[in-house]
Amino acid sequence: MVRLIVGLGNPGAQYEKTRHNVGFLFLDYLLLRVGGEWQVESRFDAIMAACGFGGHKVLLLKPQTYMNRSGLSVGKVARYYKIAPEEILIVHDELDFEVGVARLKIDGGHAGHNGLRDIIGHLNSKEFFRLRIGIGRPVSGRVIADYVLSQFSKGEFGLIDHVFGDVGAYIDSIAAGNVDLVMNKLNTAIICNR
Repeated sequence: MVRLIVGLGNPGAQYEKTRHNVGFLFLDYLLLRVGGEWQVESRFDAIMAACGFGGHKVLLLKPQTYMNRSGLSVGKVARYYKIAPEEILIVHDELDFEVGVARLKIDGGHAGHNGLRDIIGHLNSKEFFRLRIGIGRPVSGRVIADYVLSQFSKGEFGLIDHVFGDVGAYIDSIAAGNVDLVMNKLNTAIICNR
């Protein structure tokens, strides 16, 4: 069962619709779907919401610590609510997938993603689920740090909306713990190039 869904991103209006904030954007999509509200939780360095998915209570978390220190917030929430790493889903941007592709996995390293690196350190575990949402790679010569902080084009936002809808259809199953089934369906689906 997944009890905590964490979207990764950076706080602040200047980062709102950037590629690096696709985790935040996905959680905003989920909350809009169920009609909840974000609450500031300064003790956790985060904004949070409690939602019901598939009859299960799930916490949504957007760390407000900036990407590189995401683990601070995730660790505090996990300890306070006694949530095990394998009950956590981290939603983050993925350079290795084109825009319009999303994949679900459990375990693994951080692959250079500083948000994941910090979460692994604070949880002292890699045994959490990851929903990797493709943001594409920059053209040769462009600095990756600048690219991830750039905004999606209008066409790319259309693909992102489709991905959110496709993945959102599985959230009840994920919350209920049917993650292997969802992985099989989602990871073999052709989501891009609508």
